[in-house]
Amino acid sequence: MDDRSDERLMELIGQKDEEAFTTLMRRHKDLVYGTAYRMLGPYAAETEDLAQQVFIKVWRAAPRYRPQPQTQFTTWLLTICRNCVFTQLKKSKRTQASPLEYHGEHGEEESHYPDHTMLTPAAEMLEVELSAKLHGAIQNLPESQRAALTLRQQEQLDYEEIAQIMKVSVSSVKSLLFRARDTLRENLKDYLK
Repeated sequence: MDDRSDERLMELIGQKDEEAFTTLMRRHKDLVYGTAYRMLGPYAAETEDLAQQVFIKVWRAAPRYRPQPQTQFTTWLLTICRNCVFTQLKKSKRTQASPLEYHGEHGEEESHYPDHTMLTPAAEMLEVELSAKLHGAIQNLPESQRAALTLRQQEQLDYEEIAQIMKVSVSSVKSLLFRARDTLRENLKDYLK
């Protein structure tokens, strides 16, 4: 386990230290991949390519990287990720909704529910249907709302970090999240009764 800080690793990467780069990539690959995956939807090949683009940008930016006292490294990293996702979405102009599943580092499916063994077949089927509807509804949100929701709910970032990543004010983040949740409530009202 490498206990060097992200900032120290970036300093070494700025000097073209490939070992430091590998360490930083291993440390943050799940965060980058998972965030991109949830923002893009289930297009695994594109997510993999996008995650690689993020780390290529990190490598190239390392000589110019200067840590900010009020900003965590992951905020800077997720800003790069967000920019790459938005660029990809603009290229693709995706509007289709698709079910969303994330497979962990070793391909295992991550469950959002604590214990499937306690569910009746009817309850499990309803759960699967609700999950598909929820993920489809999230994918139909405007890009900025989907990004804010992903960063808040999945990555559990605070409003200030989200504002820095998205380059908007904290009040804009709160507004985006309110509209996203309101839209989801409306789109899922039949399931939330």
